[in-house]
Amino acid sequence: MKQFIIIILMLLSGEWLYAQDAKSHIHKGNQLYSQKKYEDAAAEYSKSVEKKGMPVEGNFNLGDALFKQKKFDDAAQHFTDIGSSATNNAIKAGAYHNLGNSLMESKKYQESVDAYEKSLLANPKDDQTRYNLAYAQEKLKQQQQQNKKNDKNNQNNKNNQDKNKQDQDKKNQDKKDQDKNNQNNKDQQNKDKQNQQQQNPDKLSKDDAQRMLDALNDNEKNTQDKLKNKKVKAGKMHIDKDW
Repeated sequence: MKQFIIIILMLLSGEWLYAQDAKSHIHKGNQLYSQKKYEDAAAEYSKSVEKKGMPVEGNFNLGDALFKQKKFDDAAQHFTDIGSSATNNAIKAGAYHNLGNSLMESKKYQESVDAYEKSLLANPKDDQTRYNLAYAQEKLKQQQQQNKKNDKNNQNNKNNQDKNKQDQDKKNQDKKDQDKNNQNNKDQQNKDKQNQQQQNPDKLSKDDAQRMLDALNDNEKNTQDKLKNKKVKAGKMHIDKDW
């Protein structure tokens, strides 16, 4: 029995030392926090959290130090854990209040409204939380209106793009149809010409007749030139006969 008592005392003594060590880190963290050395403060708070039987204070202050470093997602996670596990209403209200602040900074207005409402459920008399809730609700309203405006603009842009595409497609199709008609007309003309030539193989075209007429004229001119030359040469013949 005595030995059992000694073991219990040793265990209690160990837990007490762990608690004192955790409080020491919290104390150092608080000093650094007051000096605005938030990163160093967060390191001390983290050490206190690692200890067995860690006090809520260390975890809570760690969330504050992360918030000051603008690590809002990390801070929100800490306050969420504290708020969901706390049995003390004051701690729960404070955790959800700070959670709402962290979410506000991340522009997660719907989530921040939910957090402030949970804080007020734990502490309905907190005017600061009530003010923050009203502010978050107003920001949420503005965000929703902006989202609707953006959606409307996006839809209008999409409609305009669709209309422009349809107009362009129609122009392209009209051009294709026109090109096809032109080609068909050209093919038909060629076909008609071929048919006409086949039906009237001996009939000359006007151009062909003109070329043949020009050729005949050229031949006739050449013939006349030759005859003229012969006459000239004949007139110059020398007669040697004695009459």
